[in-house]
Amino acid sequence: MLVSHESPISMLDESRSYNDYDYALVHLFEEEPEYYNFFKVSKTLGREVLLDNSIFELGHSFDPKKFAKYVEELEPTYYVVPDVLEDSQQTCSSFNKFTLNYPDLPGLKIGVVQGKTYQELVECYRFMAKHADYIAISFDYSWYETIAFDDFGCKLQQQMKGRRRFIKMLIDDGLWDYSKPHHLLGCSLAQEFKDYKFVKGIRSVDTSNPIVAGLLGKRYYKGIGLLDKPKTLLADLINSSVDEESKRDILYNVDEFKKLILD
Repeated sequence: MLVSHESPISMLDESRSYNDYDYALVHLFEEEPEYYNFFKVSKTLGREVLLDNSIFELGHSFDPKKFAKYVEELEPTYYVVPDVLEDSQQTCSSFNKFTLNYPDLPGLKIGVVQGKTYQELVECYRFMAKHADYIAISFDYSWYETIAFDDFGCKLQQQMKGRRRFIKMLIDDGLWDYSKPHHLLGCSLAQEFKDYKFVKGIRSVDTSNPIVAGLLGKRYYKGIGLLDKPKTLLADLINSSVDEESKRDILYNVDEFKKLILD
């Protein structure tokens, strides 16, 4: 499983040493020219670049016209087609509209599964399996809370177990498309990823979790990760200066995260 941890600008160059590919948040391109230039250089170095539409950070997808412009300029390896949070029908419609309006963009199209129920998520998954090059599954569908009811309201546990159960249900129901690569968007608790090494088709994950934790002075527990999740978004820490102690915490967390995946 390829891993990328979104990092503050002050650590971007170093991030190439611990990231398998480079994950870009498009809304920061307008605000931070240095941030945009980093990904341009990554392309010249032959690194994989994934361009996200920043829906998690903004609460809605980045403006489609501007997004298409950045895809055309950056020429990412992959890009996340604009989607709509927890709305299967609108997400499929958005995918159709975007790909119809911009049919010749460079890079492979990532389609995000969205929905509020299992049936809606399945319908969206089937659509993306048919039309997208790459299928993405998020960490925080509200539906997860209804199937991980045994965790007594612990939302982070519900999200972690919910995504695992969703993937298992897709496999058990014969719906998992082994011919398509899958991307796991974000995470609640890092220990979730211990269970995916035997699932064929999961190619990549992105999460800023170990980075944000390190910036806030939190270290992963060995073999577990964190028991909670920082509420601060990496995008809000993008210009953070990183002292030596914070860097040690970040690199320690990154190493522990990789051990969780490989263990």
